[in-house]
Amino acid sequence: MVASQRRVPFLSVLRRALLQVEGEIRWHEPLAPHTSLQIGGPADVFVIPSDVEDVIRVVQGARMSRIPLMVLGGTNVVIRDKGIRGIVMQLKQLTEIREEPNQLVYSQAGVRLPRLMQFALGRKLSGMEWAAGVPGTVGGGVAMNAGTRLGEMQDILQAIDFVTLHGIRKRIEASTVSFLYRKTMLPKGIVVGAWMQLTSAAKDTIQSATKQYLQYRKSTQPLTLPNAGSVFKNPSGDSAGRLIEVTGLKGLRVGDAEVSTKHANFIVNRGAATADQVLRLVRKVQDSVAIKFGVALQLEWKVVGER
Repeated sequence: MVASQRRVPFLSVLRRALLQVEGEIRWHEPLAPHTSLQIGGPADVFVIPSDVEDVIRVVQGARMSRIPLMVLGGTNVVIRDKGIRGIVMQLKQLTEIREEPNQLVYSQAGVRLPRLMQFALGRKLSGMEWAAGVPGTVGGGVAMNAGTRLGEMQDILQAIDFVTLHGIRKRIEASTVSFLYRKTMLPKGIVVGAWMQLTSAAKDTIQSATKQYLQYRKSTQPLTLPNAGSVFKNPSGDSAGRLIEVTGLKGLRVGDAEVSTKHANFIVNRGAATADQVLRLVRKVQDSVAIKFGVALQLEWKVVGER
């Protein structure tokens, strides 16, 4: 009863913070269906802004009411079983793509990387081949400097369309930003779009590179089961997948969470895995590799939510 009485004022504050928002608002929304791993508890409120101006309204409302705000991409994230307090925002309505002069392409943050790659292919523009089959969005790709063995976001990123936590929209030149392995060093705020510098190329050449890499992904990665992409960053001069496989951990399970038998640096959901099971499996893998090789594997995933 006491917990319920405490929660009512917070929900009232949430409602006031979102009064000006024009997009979709869902209360106590389960987040598992919104993630590629298909696990995670509920959000207090789940917001899908209608456009960038609506994103700004959400940001300003959250700031004025001092409510936690998180942008959910859906891939490379593990949401704990008790969910996320405050506002969770998904940018799937931000789907504009346009070609600008000199092979420059602008894409909003909610565009899926494979769709952007197809857009580029249709205009005989090269540079997006690395995104073939990558399930993430442009916004997530910019924030984490997404990439594959064919390349990464920093190779083509020209500038970032950005909303600060004060609700101010600005352009950040990529030349002023530092890029790390699977991380872009941005100020606190929200990526709402990006400009990417591509190059002209023969359509057959682009298609050939794309087809070869898609075949490689299908043959080496567990694309038919829910997963959140590579679990661990590759240590310097080595492969996380190799270390895990040599340690004999392929097929290791905690409940329905399993180290993939196809690629050791993937953990898959065999049906009803929980975040707790996944994270216990992560720790088992880290401990085993540390004992055998003395290597501390670092998570590539982002883990969020209440324990």
